[in-house]
Amino acid sequence: AGRCGAGGAMSLRERGPGGAVEAAEDAAAALAEPDGPEQYLSVLPWDRFSAWLHCVCVVGFDLELGQAVEVIYPPHSKLTDKEKTNICYLSFPDSNSGCLGDTQFCFRFRRSPGRKVSLCCFLDRLDRDLPVYLKKDPAYYYGYVYFRQVRDKSLKRGYFQKSLVLISKLPYVHLFRTLLKQIAPEYFEKNEAFLEAVCSDVDRWPPPIPGKILHLPIMGIIMKLRIPTYRDKPGTMPIVQNMHQADAQISMGLPTVHEVDLFRCFCPVFFHIQMLWELVLLGEPLVVMAPSPSESSETVLALVSCISPLKYCSDFRPYFTIHDSEFKEYTTRTQAPPSVILGVTNPFFAKTLQHWPHIIRIGDMKLPGEVPKQVKVKKLKNLKTLDSKPGVYTSYKPYLNKDEEIVKQLQKGVQQKRPTEAQSVILRRYFLELTESFIIPLERYVASLMPLQKCISPWKSPPQLRQFNQEDFMKTLEKAGPQLTSGLKGDWIGLYRHFLKSPNFDGWFRSRQKEMTLKLEALHLEALCNENLVFWSQKHTEVETVDLVLKLKNKLLQADREHLPVKTDTLKKLQTHINDIILALPDDLQDILLKTGTT
Repeated sequence: AGRCGAGGAMSLRERGPGGAVEAAEDAAAALAEPDGPEQYLSVLPWDRFSAWLHCVCVVGFDLELGQAVEVIYPPHSKLTDKEKTNICYLSFPDSNSGCLGDTQFCFRFRRSPGRKVSLCCFLDRLDRDLPVYLKKDPAYYYGYVYFRQVRDKSLKRGYFQKSLVLISKLPYVHLFRTLLKQIAPEYFEKNEAFLEAVCSDVDRWPPPIPGKILHLPIMGIIMKLRIPTYRDKPGTMPIVQNMHQADAQISMGLPTVHEVDLFRCFCPVFFHIQMLWELVLLGEPLVVMAPSPSESSETVLALVSCISPLKYCSDFRPYFTIHDSEFKEYTTRTQAPPSVILGVTNPFFAKTLQHWPHIIRIGDMKLPGEVPKQVKVKKLKNLKTLDSKPGVYTSYKPYLNKDEEIVKQLQKGVQQKRPTEAQSVILRRYFLELTESFIIPLERYVASLMPLQKCISPWKSPPQLRQFNQEDFMKTLEKAGPQLTSGLKGDWIGLYRHFLKSPNFDGWFRSRQKEMTLKLEALHLEALCNENLVFWSQKHTEVETVDLVLKLKNKLLQADREHLPVKTDTLKKLQTHINDIILALPDDLQDILLKTGTT
């Protein structure tokens, strides 16, 4: 593809290895200033599009081939045969769902390994500012589907069946749902040229920068939204206002990019929300059996989000079918069910997944005018078919006593006809406070594993973090446990012991370890900067001084490569130190060291 605009900079492919960082900087700058004169200089066509979407697919039904990908846009988008097969089967509801009219849902599938990193990789730096639960998982794609099935006598099958599917690495469920609502109905009337126009609109979007109010034009409307950052206080959401623009373009404010209607999703299993929170926290195998893909996908996404701001670290499939490439792996009886949450609609799964320990069966999700009746937890042996009554089928005994207050509060809301959005806010705050009460003692203990600042010497390698010791952590709970922030009684110790064996603990601890290790490296770098390095070099041999210069240059490269949390001034100061040491050396060494990047 050629450059947009005259005199474009060289692409990343054309630059030498040393130019990759500059190219990324140029491109990020050009993307970040969409209205600036240089806006297209360093951005290839479709770079803006790929910051948001991998591609757009149209999946239709062919009488001879069955489901088939009819269109992939932009045409150069790469999908492997396995990925295409997954998209085909996951883009249509199971035939038993009987979804007449328009249906929206989402799915998630594994990317094929060995894929080259896209040219847009410099946008991964934006990932650093996201809360942990919104970071991209490079191993997966999301598919956002708008499916239409209407009677059409002119067609052999008597039905028009087609899906418009957005494939993206971003978990921005609400944004892509809203986008599809805007474009899909018109696409089904107008076809390919309209799709082309939609994609070129997306290719004008600014990059998905967390924390900024973004204006995204799409077919005459401007969507306004803000992507959260890790600095946001959990549970708060800046309001993005709706307003009519002077140029007659309608602006539509999105209250969230990623959240689902929590209360609507949990309404069918209203009395078990706290037990479900425990099951998700512990990474237990969970199946959601639902009448349609929209209900299965929303419920799975609601479950995954209920432990926010913790990241759910296992696999989850909002909509899973018997054709999925992981079907055998996930339904085998030769080993224990994996730590995964599956959303299914095919009755076949009632038999295939009978051996799973926790099954949520939900009926149609119509928001009731009355609160669901108290539903007992059902025994698994009673779950014979998908026609079984809605409820939670498990033999799990929760660690914590039931919180009757939240149930009463939400019941009262239903009686008073409180809007579902307000009920969702109450429920989200409840889950947030529960998760924070649970995680704060762990955060406090892990922070104590950090070496003291006085242990950091500029002349030695940075000290190591102390090991996590389960028994030492358990001892801290007596005085500084969850009882400080939560009134809930129960076996908190048992819940912690179980959690420490789970994938969610593993993922959380690795992430904290990485942050703290980078912090130690940053403190070490600052300690070096505060030394009189020129004075040190005058007291040491040339060999030792050259060794120091090379180590300092490596430190600078590491700071850039690993994004160490250091101030720009510190890096400038270190660069000055390096220059001063080199200038104090003989000319021949100066020449060599000024040319040397690093060893």
